[in-house]
Parts: sequence; C-alpha cells; structure tokens
Amino acid sequence: MNTSHYPTLTTQQVIEKRTLCVLVDNEPGVLARISGMFSGRGYNIESLTVSETEHEKHLSRITIVTSGTASVLNQIEAQLDRLVPVHKVVNLTAKSSIERELALVKVRSKGEHRMEALRLATAFGAKPVDATLDSFVFELSGPSEDVERFINLMADIGLVEVSRTGVAAIARGNEGL
Repeated sequence: MNTSHYPTLTTQQVIEKRTLCVLVDNEPGVLARISGMFSGRGYNIESLTVSETEHEKHLSRITIVTSGTASVLNQIEAQLDRLVPVHKVVNLTAKSSIERELALVKVRSKGEHRMEALRLATAFGAKPVDATLDSFVFELSGPSEDVERFINLMADIGLVEVSRTGVAAIARGNEGL
C-alpha cells in the first residue's frame, strides 16, 4: 500500500528536494495562505523560515524547502506565483546559492562523554553557549546535512533536545531578488 501523498513513481520519476525563496507582502494571513496551499494539495514543507526583510516596502522573505517529482515541484512554484500576496518565487536550487541552518543542541555529558562532546563540537565548529556540570548547549550553523550529522553523533553521547531554525538561503552573486 502506498502511504505517500505522491503518486507511485515510475522508473523515470525521481524525488528531488527544492529550496524556494518567496517574496511576499508582510501582512496577516499570508503565511497561512501559503501553508494552506501546501496542505490543501498534500505537499510537505520540510523547512520553513520567514522574516520581514524590506521594512520600508513591508516585504517578507519566506524560504521553503520541499520535495517531490520535478513536475510536482514545478506545479508548486506556479501555484505559489499565482497567490495574490506573492511578488516573486525563485528556485534557489537551480541557482548557485548558499544554504545555512542554525541549531541549538542540548547534550547530557558526564565523565568521558564530556570531553568527547567538546571534541566533536570543535570538529564541527559548534560553540558551547551554555554549560553546567552535567550538560552543554551547543550552537551550530552550517548546511543542513552537517547539522544533521552533528545531531546524530551527539545522540550517542546523550542528546537531550534540539531546536533548529530551518533553512535560510540566498543566491550567490551581486543580484538580489
């Protein structure tokens, strides 16, 4: 039985991940309309970040990471572009772009695990932002894959809790949205 929201794939169809940047009016209900478009059609949002980026123009930037077949992802882009509060939709996956995620990772650490947690944090470029006699909270910023690897390694040491921001992305070069 197929438990996916996506139709059964043929051999030529491949699930891919896409990062979309959506420039919208910063007004009440816009995020609900966009997330409603996803849920109403059975699409999943893997990561979502939103913030006002142009105060004078009252515009917000929404970064969405989603996945599906190429035709489904193209359909998502087209449907987003038709929503009234949307000014622009950019596929950052198709461009040369930079993606980063921030995570706060709480680890229970005693004895030999304490030094191992610090060693791994140093290897990943994570910095301790809180420390007690039996725990650390590390701050890590980087590609989502690196954040995920760090979290998986900390699970073996004594992972307690994780808070992640979601993906922030921007295109390389001197042009804006």
